[in-house]
Amino acid sequence: MTRLVPHPILAVGLVLMWLLLTRFSLGNLILGGAIAFVAVRALTALQPSRVRLRRWDLIPRLVLIVMYDILRSNVAVARLILSGGRGSGRRSGFIEIPLELHHSVGLAILAVVLTSTPGTAWIQYDTGRGILLLHVFDLVEGEDWVDLVKNRYERLLMEIFE
Repeated sequence: MTRLVPHPILAVGLVLMWLLLTRFSLGNLILGGAIAFVAVRALTALQPSRVRLRRWDLIPRLVLIVMYDILRSNVAVARLILSGGRGSGRRSGFIEIPLELHHSVGLAILAVVLTSTPGTAWIQYDTGRGILLLHVFDLVEGEDWVDLVKNRYERLLMEIFE
């Protein structure tokens, strides 16, 4: 089975997602199955390396932290936008954050976390120097952002992956 469908759990997940996004019918089931088949075959061609988790028990903690930060950031950005930023002296800007995290999956997760949090965007990562360029919508103190990324996300991701 794994030769025909190399990643069966992913294939089933893709079919279920397809059916959730469309309405259930035999045609959508067949089309979703075909798309899933092609997708998992294409993924096999990429030959992704196996991810080894050192501390998988920390993943729920990371998910809760990220969910809380996204909720809090949504409220803060909405408040800034709705107030029009009048008299706040707020400005956006770029911050360079030195990272010690080198695991490719950990860096990818950090990129998703920072970009999915309203008010921040992962702009660039310099692999040679280990410097992340982050754009912040409401930049008050750059050092606070460096501390937040390093102590709240990077440290936890390093425990999970490295």
